[in-house]
Amino acid sequence: MKSGFQRLTGVLATAALAAPLAATPGAEAEEVSIGVLHSLSGTMAISETSLRDVVLMAAEEINEAGGVNVGGKSYTLKPEVVDPASDWPLFAEKAKELIVDKGVAATFGCWTSVSRKSCLPVFEEYNALLFYPVQYEGEEQSLNVFYTAASPNQQLVPAAQYAIDELGSKKFYLLGTDYVFPRTANKVLKAFLLKEGVPEENIMEEYTPFHHQDYQTIVSKIKTFAAGGDAVVLSTINGDSNVPFYTEFANQGLTSDDCPIVAFSVSEDELRAMDTSKLVGHLAAWNYFMSVDSPGNAAFVKAFQDYCAKNGLPGGASRVTCDPIEAAYYGVYVWKAAAEKAGSFDVDKVREAVYGMEFAAPGGKKKMHESNQHTYKPVYIGEVRADGQFDIVWESDGLVEPDSYSSLLHPDGSFPAPTGGPTAVKN
Repeated sequence: MKSGFQRLTGVLATAALAAPLAATPGAEAEEVSIGVLHSLSGTMAISETSLRDVVLMAAEEINEAGGVNVGGKSYTLKPEVVDPASDWPLFAEKAKELIVDKGVAATFGCWTSVSRKSCLPVFEEYNALLFYPVQYEGEEQSLNVFYTAASPNQQLVPAAQYAIDELGSKKFYLLGTDYVFPRTANKVLKAFLLKEGVPEENIMEEYTPFHHQDYQTIVSKIKTFAAGGDAVVLSTINGDSNVPFYTEFANQGLTSDDCPIVAFSVSEDELRAMDTSKLVGHLAAWNYFMSVDSPGNAAFVKAFQDYCAKNGLPGGASRVTCDPIEAAYYGVYVWKAAAEKAGSFDVDKVREAVYGMEFAAPGGKKKMHESNQHTYKPVYIGEVRADGQFDIVWESDGLVEPDSYSSLLHPDGSFPAPTGGPTAVKN
C-alpha cells in the first residue's frame, strides 16, 4: 500500500524515496516519537492549530501505510504534542521537553520567528532537528532546522515587484506586528524598493504589538497616505490582529481599488475568521494556494477535510488548506523519506539524506536545497475571492531557488557561516 504522501501526490521523484527499505516480514512494529510544537492557545492559535492538525494527519497516514521503515524494522510514529501557548520563552522549554524528556527523533513546529529563535539554541545544543513550515525573514541558516516554507526572495521580493509592475504602485505602507519577522522583512522590502527607485518619502513603516485590536488610527493614516491612488499596503501583521485590521479597513470605506493590501501572513486559514465579502481583490503572496488546480492537490484537500470531520475538529469537512499547512504536511514526509534513505534516525545521517531531495508535494514538485537547509518552491500571487479562496493572478516560472541570506542586505556577497550541527552539541 502506498503512503498517504505517495497516494496523494504521485510517485516520488528519486529512487531512494520511491523504494524505502523493506521491513522484516512478521516483525512487530516499534515506536518512534516525533514532536509537535505549535501554539494551541493564545494569539497565534488562529494559525498554528491547523498545523498541529495536519502533522497528526500525516503521522496517521504514515502509520496506516506501514510506518517508517528503517534498518529492516517498521516504526510507528508516536506524535508528542505540546502547547507553548503563544508564549515565546515557553517554546524553548517545550522544545527541551520534547528532545530530552520525550526523546523525539524530529520536531515539527513554530510559526513566528520569535518562537523559532527562542527554541533554536535548544535544537542546536542537543543537535536535534526542527522542520519549520512558515515563510520567514531569512538571515538564518542552522544545520538543525529545515525551512520548508519561503525565504524572502521566494515571497517578499516577488510580491513587491508585482505591486510595482502590475498594480502600478508608487507608494508603500509597510505595516507589521512588532517582532523579528516583520522588522527584518521590511528591511528587505525597503532595500528592494529603494533599489527600484521608489523615493524614501513614499515608504511608510509602522508596527503594532501582538494581539493588537484597535486599528482605527492606523487605517486613517493609510487612507490619507493612499489619497490620490498608487498606494499599496505590504502587510506582515501576524495572528488574530488581522481580523480587526481588515475589518477596520472595510469600515472606513477602503477597498482593494483604493489601496490594495498585499499580505504575507494571511492565508485561507486566517480568512475563515473574517467577512471575506469585504476583502475581495486584496492580495497575498504564498508558495501554495488551496485553489491550485491539480489531482494531487484535490486529493490532499479532501483528505484533510475528511480527517478533520472524522476527528470532530472545528470546521470539519469545510476546513481549508493553506501554504503553511502544505509545508507542515510534506515536512513530515521529507523527514520520513530521509530516515528511510539514511537507514537511521540519527540526526546527522538524516540531515545529509535531505539535501537535494526531490519530491511531489500536494501543490506540485518541490526540492530541498543541496546545502542551505531551505526549499525550492514556486511563487504565487493570489487575489481574495468572496468565498475566502484565492484566484492565482501571477506565478513564477518554475521553482525559485531559496536564499538563506538576502543579497539586498549583504550587497558585498559575504554571508555568515551556518550555525548548529554536531559541533554545537554540548555534553
